[in-house]
Amino acid sequence: MKNVKSKSAFSMIELVFVIVIIGILAAVAVPRLAATRDDATITKNKVVVASIRNALSMERQKRILRGDTTVITAVGGDSTNVFDKFSADKNGNQTDVLEYPIKSEDAKDKWHFSSGTGKDGRNQYIFKSVLGDVAFEVVKGRFQCDADNTNNTNVTGCEQLTN
Repeated sequence: MKNVKSKSAFSMIELVFVIVIIGILAAVAVPRLAATRDDATITKNKVVVASIRNALSMERQKRILRGDTTVITAVGGDSTNVFDKFSADKNGNQTDVLEYPIKSEDAKDKWHFSSGTGKDGRNQYIFKSVLGDVAFEVVKGRFQCDADNTNNTNVTGCEQLTN
């Protein structure tokens, strides 16, 4: 009896089909993963906006309980950090806005502080993203998106970060 060796290998056609299928899957997956990153950045900064609004509300309530009716006009901002200290109360005290302030960076997907560039000379807290520049201001003690600002914030960006 002869020893018959069977060869088990892929044919060239089978390899080409596998490579084509992998290419199609990659072409579909890569754009979806890129969009997921942008969505994650938007969601993260939605949480930042909600946290600032919550902290502002809590600080306003604390001041009222202490008998201080001083309006909060700022949620921080200097050359280093965007959200660090509230504007001073009637005794000159300032408390932290966030436990860990956000570093001010004039770059994509980052928050940037701009002193006195908003309406009536208000400070602006600008988020630079794929949506364009989205500017926020503290107006009458509230952290609001400024859709009509001098930096031409687009309304879509405001809606995505506040809804």
